[in-house]
Amino acid sequence: MVRVKSSTQTIPDVATIPRHIAIIMDGNGRWARRRLLPRIAGHRKGSEAVRTLVESGLQQGIPYLTLFAFSSENWRRPADEVSLLMQLFMHMLEKEIQQLHGAGVRLRVIGDRSPLGKKLQALIEEAERLTLDNQALTLTLAVNYGGRWDILQAVNAWHRANLSSVHSMTEADLQAHLCLGDLPEPDLFIRTGGEQRISNFLLWQLAYTEFYFTETLWPDFDRVALDQAILSYQSRERRFGRTSEQCSAHGS
Repeated sequence: MVRVKSSTQTIPDVATIPRHIAIIMDGNGRWARRRLLPRIAGHRKGSEAVRTLVESGLQQGIPYLTLFAFSSENWRRPADEVSLLMQLFMHMLEKEIQQLHGAGVRLRVIGDRSPLGKKLQALIEEAERLTLDNQALTLTLAVNYGGRWDILQAVNAWHRANLSSVHSMTEADLQAHLCLGDLPEPDLFIRTGGEQRISNFLLWQLAYTEFYFTETLWPDFDRVALDQAILSYQSRERRFGRTSEQCSAHGS
């Protein structure tokens, strides 16, 4: 089992370009509504923005991108919209995976897959197998994911593996069972669309992440918008509980 220490256990290295960016892609519906289009048109346009983001990530040498594609609460949306979203996701897996694979992108999907259709589950598994050894960029899509679910499933997984243990769970024990427990925590969290909340996304992993909120709707989030977010990140002092003087003394 891969063990990655969290930012509350150790001080991570601070890089000029974020190693790991997590994004809530908000605003597809509003983008479509402003153009008198159906909501699904916004989601289709948003999928193009994902392609642009991945290309930018590859060009800038960002190793990890994690995108909130469908939350565990999104099932509350109208049934026809949910169905169309799932169809769009299947289309992406069928049509885009070879291009991602050719670019050296590893695809991972996190979240509870049990409510997803068998065809979609099979496509996810096939895409993950195909791209397993790729190392240029790891693209993680959170589908039917929730931060509280992630923590609960990690607790349950630890208990199943330690039924006969008498020691208490540690932070490192829990970290190892989280969906992204083998990746560095996000350096930068971006939410498009103007909302300023994390909406049950990566509750554990965002403990010391830098937040960036933008009014830009997701379909309009391009290379320039990403550069602006990274510039904002570069202006931050990442102290991880230390003083500014300590950070300066250690060059971070």
